[in-house]
Amino acid sequence: MIKAIMNGCNGKMGQVITGICKEDDGIEIVAGIDLYDGIKNDYPVFPNISLCDVKADVIIDFSNAGAVDDLLVYSEDKQIPVVLCTTGLSEEQIAHAHKAAEKTAVLKSANMSLGINTLMELLKQAATILAPAGFDMEIVEKHHNQKLDAPSGTALALADSMNEALENAYEYTYDRSRERKKREKYEIGISAVRGGNIVGEHDVIFAGLDEVITFRHTAYSRSVFGKGAVEAAKFLAGKPAGFYDMSDVIKETIANRQ
Repeated sequence: MIKAIMNGCNGKMGQVITGICKEDDGIEIVAGIDLYDGIKNDYPVFPNISLCDVKADVIIDFSNAGAVDDLLVYSEDKQIPVVLCTTGLSEEQIAHAHKAAEKTAVLKSANMSLGINTLMELLKQAATILAPAGFDMEIVEKHHNQKLDAPSGTALALADSMNEALENAYEYTYDRSRERKKREKYEIGISAVRGGNIVGEHDVIFAGLDEVITFRHTAYSRSVFGKGAVEAAKFLAGKPAGFYDMSDVIKETIANRQ
C-alpha cells in the first residue's frame, strides 16, 4: 500500500482527501502537516513538514502558497515525490518546483479533476478535426460568486489544450463589448459567469454551419479534485525524478487498459 503525507491535512481539501483515502485500499495517509490542530485524525499531525519523521512514498499538497517553499525543500532533501495542488504560486515558487523535479518526481496541474483532464485530451482531437472544417470555438465557465479570478484557470487550460493542438494559431477573446466587429476566424472566445454557489461548470462549444457540438464538465463538489489528487499520488509514487502533470496520469491509465 502507498503511504502518503497530507500537507494541509486540516483544511477543507485535506479532510476531503483524508476521507477518500480511508475508502481506498491502495493508499493510506500516514502523517499530516497543519498549523491548526483542532481536528482529530487517525494519523500524527506536525505543525511544519520539516518536523515530520514519518516515512512515506508520496506527499499530497493542498495547503497555501506560504507553505510550499518548505515543502519543496523537504521533498528535495528526502527525495519524496510530491503532488502539488496548491494554487496562487509565484513565478519563483514554480521555478523552485521545476528545480525540485531534477531530484524527485513533482506533479502539478491547473486542475486536478480526472474528468477535466480527460476532457482536455478529447478537445485536442476534436479541435484538430472541427477547427479546420470551419467550426468556431467558445468556452463558457461558471463559478460561485466568491471566486476572485476570471476567467478560471481551468477555462484557460481547456483553451490552451485546443490551441496547442492547432499549433497555437488562435488568440483568446474575453470581452466583445469594447468594439463592434465580426468574430475573427482564429480566435477562441472565453466567457465567465459568477453566481450563487456553483462549484464549477465548463462548456466548450464547437459551432459550425447548421450544427453545434458542446462538451460539458460539471463539478458538484470539491471531492472531484480530491479524487484526482489521490489518483495522481498513486501514479507518482515510485516514479523517477521529473515534472509531471495530470495528462501523464490519464495516458498511463489508458495504456494500462489497452
